[in-house]
Amino acid sequence: MKGEIRRSVLAGSWYPGSARTLRADIEQYLRNVPAPTLADRDPVGLIAPHAGYIYSGQVAAYAYRQVIDHFYDAVVLIGPSHRSAFRGVSVYAQGGFETPLGVMPVDEELAADILAEGGAIQLLPGVHASEHSLEIQLPFLQVALEGVPFVPLMMGDQDAATCGCLADAIVRAAAGRKILLVGSSDLSHFHPYDVAVQMDHTAIRHFEKMDAPGLLRDLSRGKCEACGGGPAAVVILASKTLGADHASLLKYANSGDVTGDHESVVGYASVVFDRFAPKTASPGNSEKRKDAGLTSSDKKTLLDIVRKTIECRLDARPVPESAVLSDVLREKRGAFVTLKKEGALRGCIGYIQAVKPLYETVEEMAEAAAFQDPRFSPVRKNELRQMSVEISVLTPLREIRDVAEIEVGRHGIYIVRGGSSGLLLPQVAVEYGWDRETFLSQTCHKAGLPTSAWRDKQTRILIFSAEIFGRESWNSEKVV
Repeated sequence: MKGEIRRSVLAGSWYPGSARTLRADIEQYLRNVPAPTLADRDPVGLIAPHAGYIYSGQVAAYAYRQVIDHFYDAVVLIGPSHRSAFRGVSVYAQGGFETPLGVMPVDEELAADILAEGGAIQLLPGVHASEHSLEIQLPFLQVALEGVPFVPLMMGDQDAATCGCLADAIVRAAAGRKILLVGSSDLSHFHPYDVAVQMDHTAIRHFEKMDAPGLLRDLSRGKCEACGGGPAAVVILASKTLGADHASLLKYANSGDVTGDHESVVGYASVVFDRFAPKTASPGNSEKRKDAGLTSSDKKTLLDIVRKTIECRLDARPVPESAVLSDVLREKRGAFVTLKKEGALRGCIGYIQAVKPLYETVEEMAEAAAFQDPRFSPVRKNELRQMSVEISVLTPLREIRDVAEIEVGRHGIYIVRGGSSGLLLPQVAVEYGWDRETFLSQTCHKAGLPTSAWRDKQTRILIFSAEIFGRESWNSEKVV
């Protein structure tokens, strides 16, 4: 992480300051929620409250229970600004946010892509320093989606134009990624219990209809209240564009239900926006289709990019642009570049996720493998004639619950637990003659975890396949 770490301002007050107590509380909140009954629904967006956990923690758990066992590349978290006045939307683009459960890293690539959309979106990291609406969501995310990065977005303006601008920017920037949208919002504030319930259900009806314009209209007319009405509207708009076609109210309550004081209450709701996601009979079918995407000409072009990138860097020359690029090479894809010298590893770095067009990913990873792999000294020019190149173009990551799905020789493994993660490519297990359990153990070792960590239910195991090709010598034109 290149940026600063934003320290917690809520630990010990709005939620427990002890990591053990905080995790235990959240896990208990989640255990109190029934498991989702619709296995064919894929959550796209959530609305969750942002009060202290004693008041709204159990309500929030209903939202986060929906995303356990789902995989996301990143979370886009949107909240209102309570303490700083500014125009538009502020993105916190680098570093991470700290809670007692550790640092939740910012997805810096996605944050930069959202910021690049411009319009109402700007870089104002200082306004995030004392705001609670984003931080209060993080411990739930750290437990429910352990290891997933996020993009913090805070709205200074919550008008319809700003909401539309931000929703469009998120959707465009997230192309090629699977994201979860979270809108942080409480509902009505400081009304008698019956009045609050009536107002809150006006907002809830708009949530259930996925009616962002109606929500914003009734908020402006005072028919309902939501201090995160803008973030809720953004989640609705972006979720619909990303395919969500259904909304469910998961839980409604207010502070009077906790304290017994019905004279002046604050309302809370958890809502999910989801889409149909049928399970296929053979999970590997999508991987096979992706593997067939590259032609022999595409492979040659990518290998040429590796060679030109490294040679130009060694000669301090700019890398020339490739003249002809197919549509496949312009798709966002994850990829690794592996360099070997006389058969021994000399550098290997890649993008796990599809964050850039494939040709850009390969160019960037070629330079990184040659000059930035911390395990090796930078490649020298006199080594090139002894070197070979291998490129691995990855399919999307897929989380599994049964390790029997792993096929040695076909699948690579990505293991995540807490703040630790490790990845091994499919060809590694073949090269070393590993069986499935050894492959899992070695991936845990790569992550800095105990070799048996893959057996732990808290460890997330994701698999992928890869199209692997290369050249046996530096100047060869033959693709192998």
